[in-house]
This record gives sequence, C-alpha cells and structure tokens, in this order.
Amino acid sequence: MTPVHFSFSSAFILGLTGLAFHRTHLLSALLCLEGMMLSLFIALALWMLQVESTSFSAAPMLLLAFSACEASTGLALLVATARTHGTDRLQNLNLLQC
Repeated sequence: MTPVHFSFSSAFILGLTGLAFHRTHLLSALLCLEGMMLSLFIALALWMLQVESTSFSAAPMLLLAFSACEASTGLALLVATARTHGTDRLQNLNLLQC
C-alpha cells in the first residue's frame, strides 16, 4: 500500500470512527461525514488519474455533487433542529416524538 492510499484510507477510517464514537452534536456528525466524503472524492480522483480512463471521468464530479447535496441537507436539518429544540445535541432528539 502506497503512502497516498494509506493516508486516504486512514482519513476515511478516522471519519468513520469519529462518526461512530463521538455522536454528541449533530455538527460533529456532519463534519465527520464531510471528511469521509472528501477523502472518497480525492481517492476517486487520484484513481481516475492513475487509470487514465475516460469512461468514468465524471464519477468524481458526481460524487462531489452528491456530497454538496448531503451537506446542504445536513445544514438544513441542523438549522431546523436548532430552531425547534434550541440545541444540536443528538441526545435531545427523539425520533418517536414529532
């Protein structure tokens, strides 16, 4: 495994463990998701440069577009929960209550 592959895979794993273990605030969960998506985007872009294939050249841009949609949806949910509950702590959110 090259150092570049190791750094991007470790960045993804760190984002995943941050998402799994540090779930106190919604903002920290969103930041972990963005870190995971950024490492996936850079790894996919570097893979496309190594392969030199034009058939999948739009895949990194498609992933970046989905990442932007995910970020905007997450920020909208963050604003909505901060307005309704007064905080972004995930312990105060209950999915059974509407």
